[in-house]
Amino acid sequence: MSELVPITVARGDGIGPEIMDATLRVLQAAGARIAPEFIDIGEQQYLAGHSSGIAPEAWDSLRRTRVLLKGPITTPQGGGYKSLNVTIRKTLGLYANVRPCVSYAPFVRTLHPKMNLVIIRENEEDLYAGIEHRQTDEVYQCLKLITRPGCERIVRYAFEYARAHGRRKVTCMTKDNIMKMTDGLFHRVFDEIAPQYPEIETEHLIIDIGAARLATRPERFDVIVTPNLYGDILSDIAAELTGSVGLAPSANIGDHVAMFEAIHGSAPDIAGKGIANPSGLLLAAVMMLVHIGQPAVAETIHNAWLRTIEDGVHTAELHGTLSIGRPFGSMDFADAVIERLGQRPEQLAPVQYGTTPSAPGRAAGPRSAAANVPRRAPAAKALVGVDVFVHAAGVSADFLAGQLVALAVPPLGLQMITNRGVKVWPGGFPETFCTDHWRCRFVAAEATPVTHADIIALLQALVARGIDVIKTENLCTFDGERGFALGQGQ
Repeated sequence: MSELVPITVARGDGIGPEIMDATLRVLQAAGARIAPEFIDIGEQQYLAGHSSGIAPEAWDSLRRTRVLLKGPITTPQGGGYKSLNVTIRKTLGLYANVRPCVSYAPFVRTLHPKMNLVIIRENEEDLYAGIEHRQTDEVYQCLKLITRPGCERIVRYAFEYARAHGRRKVTCMTKDNIMKMTDGLFHRVFDEIAPQYPEIETEHLIIDIGAARLATRPERFDVIVTPNLYGDILSDIAAELTGSVGLAPSANIGDHVAMFEAIHGSAPDIAGKGIANPSGLLLAAVMMLVHIGQPAVAETIHNAWLRTIEDGVHTAELHGTLSIGRPFGSMDFADAVIERLGQRPEQLAPVQYGTTPSAPGRAAGPRSAAANVPRRAPAAKALVGVDVFVHAAGVSADFLAGQLVALAVPPLGLQMITNRGVKVWPGGFPETFCTDHWRCRFVAAEATPVTHADIIALLQALVARGIDVIKTENLCTFDGERGFALGQGQ
């Protein structure tokens, strides 16, 4: 018999413990070769003073097993608490979030019976960097960070996933018609990598029309790859379109550790009643078994689950005309799956995961091929100016410009002022609504070199005159290409 694979298990909060117990019950009955190590995470850890919801000693288990099966957790209301999911994903480098969304018609009600897609979401960057500031009385900011290595890893992962799972098409969704540099980089990397997979159809959609088509025609999609925020929103929409968010599993894959969970929350309103649906977590555990090299067990459990759904065995939120008897509780449902181990669905398509295991703790899928993205040689970087952000209330753009023009220090001169991204000087419109937050762009004449000392001298002049400088962004070119967006109207 093969050696047991250690995994870390966190029961979580709310309905977490009951659906985890039901899931582990099925895994044990199916012969999963695992050795669980239990850790405590979530609400009690927050209240015990751990602001991220996880105690320091729990990290030791995660580093040792490199696999986490996690129940949903509750984050206490109020400030000072970090998202545990974001903390784990970013701390352990879980860059790929994988969410299969499948319809089970007619046994689970849905308007889209042919839906079968996977959303692969970049998991570490974008607005989820969590870098936010209040800059003035009226303005707050959140920084959107997109990196080339991050884009290359997730895009290649999506293509490798499609190839490994026999998927025919990969769709990239961004908003690069507006965010031309950040989302533009994601789209550009997608276009660079796509030709390396000639057998796979590709397309790019702007996220708004892409989301609309997902909501109305999800059967046209196969694999969708997106930056972090869009993927988070799309995957919940897609899961709901299948008939229930409660059926949706999720995998978070990194080079060293992987985390598996249901996408739903802790549902404290039904906690302890024994009626929660363990399906999302159970299917996440199926993904975990494939990851740790036990695809045969994963296949047995998944097909038994499909047969259970076919037979009308549903928990309360899915109970309807195709259900049998009363709604099933969490453990009743688990026992029904166990009774059907070794059976295959008769109407729903059976799953097949293959028989070639991977090494314990390592991915059985495309993760390795997406890892270790080579870094490019540094570009020739030249400093050409600076955007100075100023807090100034109750003034006009023309008045502020008059002050700044007089204070400019050669070689830098004031080129423009924007407010909320709209150019208001020179040539602004009186109808434009302005706040107390101004971006003031200083640049040098073409071909005139700019130094950091020049920028410091400019800032010293502004501060000495009482100008409230709240932020600066250096303007640079890279191999002669502009590394900053032009202001509106330029």
